[in-house]
Amino acid sequence: MHSPDASADFVITRTFDAPRELVYQTMTATEHLQKWWGPQGCTIEVVSNDPVPGGVFHYCMHFGPGVAMYGRFDYRELTPVERIVFVNGFADAAGKRIAYAMSPTWPLEVLNTVTLSEQDGKTHMHLRSSPINADQIAVDTFKAGHASMQQGFGGMYDVYDQYLASLKGGSDVPDGRADG
Repeated sequence: MHSPDASADFVITRTFDAPRELVYQTMTATEHLQKWWGPQGCTIEVVSNDPVPGGVFHYCMHFGPGVAMYGRFDYRELTPVERIVFVNGFADAAGKRIAYAMSPTWPLEVLNTVTLSEQDGKTHMHLRSSPINADQIAVDTFKAGHASMQQGFGGMYDVYDQYLASLKGGSDVPDGRADG
């Protein structure tokens, strides 16, 4: 289910120098998500993560002393090594969906579909994000946010690339996140 307005969909693709099995694992397992998920410069505290259909990933992004923001995924579909479908949005400390304080017209729920394919030991990721259960104002806000999302996701996936390289090399490479 995507937005009736296909121009609202946000799409990003990346190729990672890692096998698809590792990419899938690092995109769903708690011990990995806390190392790379979220905007550059923040640290992630995982409140809970149950990567099964119907499960929830509830997390807190710490941007410095006293600056914290919660988010939540509701996993809809997990097809090992191939596909991850989840609805995400902002949340409170208890995990209840809330409006994004810095942009109150941002959609409460965004459907994300991640597909993974492998070729020559590298994994190609395709992410499509679509506002759901959103009014036109929220859809327009989401569309207006595409450039910012491109930067945000781009930075996050740069950190993710470094994280994958650290796993491949077996060393503890800095993950580009703030200390905390």
